[in-house]
Amino acid sequence: MVFAVDEINNSSDLLPGVTLGYQVHDSCTTVPMAMNVAFQLANGLDPMFDTGEQCSGSPTVTAIVGESGSTTTISMLRIIGPFGIPQVSHFSTCVCLSDKKQYPTFFRTIPSDQFQAAALAHLIKHFGWTWIGAVRSDSDYGNYGMAAFLQAAQEEGICVEYSEAFSLTNPLSRVQRVADVIRSSTARVVVAFVSSWDMKILLREMERLPSPPRQWIGSESWVTDPDMLRFSLCEGAIGYGIQRSVIPGLRDFLLDLSPQKVSNSPLLTEFWEGAFGCRLGTGTSTGVGVEEKVCDGSEDIQQLQAPYTDTSQLRVTNMVYKAVYAIAHAIHSIVLERLRRVNFSRNGYQVSFDANGDPVATYELVNWQRRESGKMEFVTVGLYDGSLPPDQRLDIEREITWVKNSTQVPVSVCSESCHPGTRKAVQKGKPVCCYDCIQCAEGEINCLICPEEYWPNAERDCCVLKPVEFLSFHEVLGIILTACSVGGACLAIATATVFYRHQTSAIVRANNSELSFLLLFSLALCFLCSLTFIGRPSEWSCMLRHTAFGITFVLCISCVLGKTIVVLMAFRATLPGSNVMKWFGPPQQRLTVVSFTFVQALICTLWLVLSPPFPIKNLTTYKEKIILECDVGSAIGFWAVLGYIGLLSLLCFVLAFLARKLPDNFNEAKFITFSMLIFCAVWITFIPAYFSSPGKLTVAVEIFAIITSSFGLFFLLFVPKCFIILFRPEKNTKKHLMEKTSNDIRY
Repeated sequence: MVFAVDEINNSSDLLPGVTLGYQVHDSCTTVPMAMNVAFQLANGLDPMFDTGEQCSGSPTVTAIVGESGSTTTISMLRIIGPFGIPQVSHFSTCVCLSDKKQYPTFFRTIPSDQFQAAALAHLIKHFGWTWIGAVRSDSDYGNYGMAAFLQAAQEEGICVEYSEAFSLTNPLSRVQRVADVIRSSTARVVVAFVSSWDMKILLREMERLPSPPRQWIGSESWVTDPDMLRFSLCEGAIGYGIQRSVIPGLRDFLLDLSPQKVSNSPLLTEFWEGAFGCRLGTGTSTGVGVEEKVCDGSEDIQQLQAPYTDTSQLRVTNMVYKAVYAIAHAIHSIVLERLRRVNFSRNGYQVSFDANGDPVATYELVNWQRRESGKMEFVTVGLYDGSLPPDQRLDIEREITWVKNSTQVPVSVCSESCHPGTRKAVQKGKPVCCYDCIQCAEGEINCLICPEEYWPNAERDCCVLKPVEFLSFHEVLGIILTACSVGGACLAIATATVFYRHQTSAIVRANNSELSFLLLFSLALCFLCSLTFIGRPSEWSCMLRHTAFGITFVLCISCVLGKTIVVLMAFRATLPGSNVMKWFGPPQQRLTVVSFTFVQALICTLWLVLSPPFPIKNLTTYKEKIILECDVGSAIGFWAVLGYIGLLSLLCFVLAFLARKLPDNFNEAKFITFSMLIFCAVWITFIPAYFSSPGKLTVAVEIFAIITSSFGLFFLLFVPKCFIILFRPEKNTKKHLMEKTSNDIRY
């Protein structure tokens, strides 16, 4: 402060023609002494530093630099505030002092603990620590600072295992209890919002008994105090410190101490006697523990190795320097209200105040590192700038040495992170950072349900599109069914070719060649219609597959029904006087087939017009995949189509069963009976199989029923005829067909 005042008084740019004076008081860090000093300053008493110069004007104090502690600063403000005397502190960081309603005349050059608390929470979140311990000084500095930190930590999702308060005025048992809490805790990281003198008491107690290693996170009060480096258990400690600075000329000023200057000041006298261990011949010694040896003048302050001569860690010192210059700039602007609008740069450092009288929050991230020599020292490893966006405020520039000289970031969590596919379940009576990991429900990642068409991947860390499934032409099942379908159609066409080439033969003519050709054509269509069930469903394929199936099968059954009726009519025609065949000749047979088929076509048309089948994505059968299938639209239409086919099949079966024993060497009714029996059995079995088959197997069952029933009709109605035509031509005669067999004697 004295150096800054002298520098300003010798400046021609700042306050030209005005000489600043000063008074220096020691509050002894106690509230009563601070209040006493405040009264003295407000009353304008004589200065303690008498430079021999006469100052003109009122002796009333214009502004105050200080205090170092928040509590003592508050006590002073209660007294000098009503007088409108500005107070600029260099080390009072309590959040409470930013309240301009209570402390309108207060300013400071050191950032408020509100910023430091947020910076500490940001630091802890950066290294992934969610489970910490907290200790604080039982003072305005510690209580307000810790309250701000706990709020910031909660916003960052950090849990605090314990929060303990103490002070050097507490009984030793209180400090011991705090130390025991730290030793027995599970949190490996301890945040200490503690003043330097309180921290010394705690660390002495911690050193008394062995303690598990702890990663200490310190506030600016103690983490850059050189006197704290002797506590080895804090090796690897990190914390925010006030930015260091270089003040040109300060070291020379500090070392320019003449015996006269020292003897004129009780403060310098105490310092001199304590530093050199001797008693000055003049003045009053106030040193404690100083030997009675008289200083003989050989003491050389240039060779003294003490914090007084070390200007490499100018942190708080720079805050004092800036405070003096801030007051000088305000006086330069004549009106003290201008202190709120002070904005200048000195030695590369910007000085300004916000609406609360606080400066911009900038800190150095300081790490306690042990050198090869074994000496502990402060190393700046990063910077924190509160004026930047949140994600850019912390900049770590160098490697950090952690507790026990480790380069690995310590882990401090109450519970390990849950693996993908599990979720957190908070443990009863514990903070949210303490939890058990339980298995997520199926279809969830981190116990969040995936969107409808998505499913968790194997690692359960992201949702991926569900695979789409349908009966494809490229898969084995699809290839087999396609081969069977095409093969059946080819057999039907081949049989039609054989029948055409032998159309004049007895067996072809006897079995109604016109209906046989129409039946073979409908069977080929039945085989081929199963192909519409294979492939990705579309609007057209869904409508085509069911209607084509329904119409072709009715056409097929109508032909079989016609052949059955012809057999019955033919038997009736053999009776004496019967002319029934003229009522069921070829025109009537064609009309029967067309009529039966027209009814099915009408049903299908109404179905397609009113509520046609359409493609859907089935998301319920399988949770992990999507089934593409056709919805029947109108269930009535679907079952009407099947029901009509079933009705004709049943009618055909009954008629064929009645004609199965008619006397003929080649009675086609027997084969029709068996074919209808197989047909009905297949489709009756189809119904439960259709509803119980999942996914694409439903379509496969339907195709299988179509192909099986088609092959049943084909093999029973045409294979025996083809065998006789191709391999037993001697039986393909009218005489052989008209012969009575031994079985016919009963008739």
